[in-house]
Amino acid sequence: MSAGRDDKFTERNLRDMIANCVDPARVPKRINIITDTSDFFRVDYDDVVILNGRPYFIRNYEKEGRFSIDEQPKFWVRRAIDLHDGSMKIIKMVFPERFDAKVGDITFDCVRSPKKEARILELVKGHRNFMQGFSTVDSAGNIIRIVDYIPGVAIDNLVSKLGKDHEDYFYNHFLTVFNDYIELVKAIKFLHDHGEKHGDIRRDHIIKDKRDGFYRWIDFDYNYWHKENMFGYDLFGLGNILIFLAGQGDVTTQQLVHNDHPVLNNLTADDTNIIFRNRVVNLQKIYPYIPDALNFIMLHFSRGTEVFYDDTDQFLNDLHEAGDKLGNS
Repeated sequence: MSAGRDDKFTERNLRDMIANCVDPARVPKRINIITDTSDFFRVDYDDVVILNGRPYFIRNYEKEGRFSIDEQPKFWVRRAIDLHDGSMKIIKMVFPERFDAKVGDITFDCVRSPKKEARILELVKGHRNFMQGFSTVDSAGNIIRIVDYIPGVAIDNLVSKLGKDHEDYFYNHFLTVFNDYIELVKAIKFLHDHGEKHGDIRRDHIIKDKRDGFYRWIDFDYNYWHKENMFGYDLFGLGNILIFLAGQGDVTTQQLVHNDHPVLNNLTADDTNIIFRNRVVNLQKIYPYIPDALNFIMLHFSRGTEVFYDDTDQFLNDLHEAGDKLGNS
């Protein structure tokens, strides 16, 4: 990470550079040049942020869903055009955040860490299953991450469109989805093997790149601590994604009640998710054709489990066994 000169740019030459990247009619008449992003709320549309001697033309902020709240703005994460080559980037500024996350009786202390994400971006350089980018510092010393924009769709939006119903999806599409998922778990194992964690494993943090078809993990700036298992929170995130993929969406108790599903007479609290207690984990009760080996894995993330996965190696061993049986079914 290094800081470069930012005094070589004037409004005039920046307007010329912007005109090479956008419709000339969209070139702002006045340009606000920013080198210190400490107050990210002051970084606005049409501003130019100069980082390490390179100008970035700021566009819209990114959005995401979290804790079942959809489309929350991330004002510290902006799309931007690299004015040197016209490529689209994601500029991630510093946003201090800390919270506790509970998984059953286990509490994880979570914090947003730009330094950790910068470290991982360097580690995964060239790895096809991770977003790509680099870090630098602004004039105030803030660690800024500059990430290549991925044109694509999140994995949850993709699986919802496969098959005419769940049975069709499971028999004709799920094996391909499952194999892609195993590749993504291997990518997380790569982090763990290097002593790193993703920290925020969610299905909307997996993007299928439409340019080459590979799935990529994004957004790994969260870090967490727990003395018993440093990878535990990642593993629960992987489990939640697997359950979502197997069910082709979240199967909730509210849905079952609304549809007056007959399984309600046979459903217990132990069949639900250890974190999100309205989500059904024992999907075999809903879809009897889900094989035992796959259902066994998912039950490790239920309220009724007494055994958790210790690491991604254990998890992958069971996934491969289930995959073999799915391929032979």
